[in-house]
Amino acid sequence: MPKADIHPKWYPEAKVYCNGEVVMTVGSTQPEIHIDVWSGNHPYFTGTQKIIDTEGRVERFMRKYSKQEGGGSKSTKSKSNKSKKGKGKK
Repeated sequence: MPKADIHPKWYPEAKVYCNGEVVMTVGSTQPEIHIDVWSGNHPYFTGTQKIIDTEGRVERFMRKYSKQEGGGSKSTKSKSNKSKKGKGKK
């Protein structure tokens, strides 16, 4: 038997909202749950590519590498990988 007045109220029909639409009903301690991503719009489950960027990382990446479009990378040093045949342990 649970102790009285220490447990949160349980909502067996809590609505889950994604982009203003009800996407599912679950049991929860909150009557409404607002989410950004769920399996119905996640790229892994839908097979579509959608960039979800909340901190500006994609824009920062595009700014950084859009300057180098024409010439490739800044440093064009080439390292020669010489083969060391015959110099290994026997």
